[in-house]
Amino acid sequence: MEKVIVVATSNQHKLKEIAQIFSNYRIISMQSLGFNQEIEENGLTFQENAIIKAKTVSSALNVTALADDSGLCVDALNGAPSIYSARYSGVNGERQDKANRELLLKNLQGVDDRTAYFESCVALCFNDGRIITASGRTYGKILLSEKGNNGFGYDNIFYSDELNKGFGEATDEEKNRVSHRAKALNLLSKKLQED
Repeated sequence: MEKVIVVATSNQHKLKEIAQIFSNYRIISMQSLGFNQEIEENGLTFQENAIIKAKTVSSALNVTALADDSGLCVDALNGAPSIYSARYSGVNGERQDKANRELLLKNLQGVDDRTAYFESCVALCFNDGRIITASGRTYGKILLSEKGNNGFGYDNIFYSDELNKGFGEATDEEKNRVSHRAKALNLLSKKLQED
């Protein structure tokens, strides 16, 4: 029997990344099953937000649902933007990613310590209510300006210590080897096999 996981996201980039890593499952979006409501992410951690999203979609559609909550944490900004990464600039729509990057670079002007990490927490909620979570991090630093055209979100201002290049210059395959989401999903996949 085909194993299906419904992903609680409207972000096509995340959906593609998850499908590449969870290649032995059929990954479908919540929208393809008619779920379009806005989920209020009012948790205080990546894990809380991932669980809120996975539980909401799982119980609404009676399916196994996967959700990810992730963000960029910058040491010099006391860990910000963290869980507010997607809405850091307050701008929505097409310009959101660019506005977020511009604000972050502005807030780091003249700052020497540019160390940062991406963190992801994934939550898988089964229709019987069981939940499995896993987290991952990838470390690096914030570049002085945008570099490369690959990836999404903050990728082209993040220099990866593991790749020795910016995420914006990395191929999907390279990024999926070291990314925070890849690490969280791979750990989740291991937990699933042990379950």
